[in-house]
Amino acid sequence: MNEHSLGVVAIGRNEGERLRRCLQSLLPGPAVVVYVDSGSDDGSPELARQLGAEVVALDMARPFTAARARNEGFQRLLQLAPDVEFVQFVDGDCEVVSGWLPVAVDFLQRHPAYAVVCGRRRERYPERSIYNRMCDQEWNTPVGDAKSCGGDALFRVSAFQALGGYRNGLIAGEEPELCIRLRQRGWKVHRLDHDMTLHDAAMTRLGQWWKRSVRAGHAYGEGAWLHGALPERHWVRETLRALVWGAGIPLAAAFLVAGFGASGLALLVVYPLQWLRFWARSRSFALAGFLVLGKFAEAMGVIQFHAGRLAGRGGRIIEYK
Repeated sequence: MNEHSLGVVAIGRNEGERLRRCLQSLLPGPAVVVYVDSGSDDGSPELARQLGAEVVALDMARPFTAARARNEGFQRLLQLAPDVEFVQFVDGDCEVVSGWLPVAVDFLQRHPAYAVVCGRRRERYPERSIYNRMCDQEWNTPVGDAKSCGGDALFRVSAFQALGGYRNGLIAGEEPELCIRLRQRGWKVHRLDHDMTLHDAAMTRLGQWWKRSVRAGHAYGEGAWLHGALPERHWVRETLRALVWGAGIPLAAAFLVAGFGASGLALLVVYPLQWLRFWARSRSFALAGFLVLGKFAEAMGVIQFHAGRLAGRGGRIIEYK
């Protein structure tokens, strides 16, 4: 790996010790590291400077998103290292695993048809809560050619730059959206069977999980709105499932009760049946319950997106930490 071939853009907001672990996994090293801060009040910018990172503080007069943070970090990286060929994006609550960067760079150097490569993101403390365990399962996507990557991934700079990077206004789901545009241009995305990052979700409360699920629903709704047409049908199925299970069935039950009395509540039996279906697959009472409950939060996120769209409002970031 050439000294100036790689750059890193890390983003964060009030990540504290998680940010320290993130930057210490990168510094000192061969890559130029840019840290983008979204209004932290815990001393994160000062910590990043002390560790040797270039710091970009977002203008808080404009709505901030992870997409905007990555884009501004990327622009600063190009100013510092105009000849950089690859950029690793990483969230500030993640530690980059030793050995990942040379493996990822080597893959893109040997496979010119690929614009993005990612690896396995693992949850640091899956044993601390069921919410963390669900995150760890979520990160375990199939190995091989993929439709998209997550927030941690290595990009070919020329491909990223040609498409203008992420959509600044997306509050969630910006990585799959960018990957759609890359694939439409003929680029490929790949996931290696190699550990990439350790993530610290730090989710211990139901409210945190609920907000994160609402954010997922918002991403589904907006993703389907942008790329729901054929051939992508991006997140159309996920959006419809959220709306049917999280909103449609309760509304139908309410109408039945209004027309036929309490017998209309019989429709709600589909929820325990769905729970049994999930339990048979996962053999986890709790996980099956959260899969059912999550559809209500996701439906709320889809509805919030469309309500904001119809009112001419942009999405506002949904933080769960």
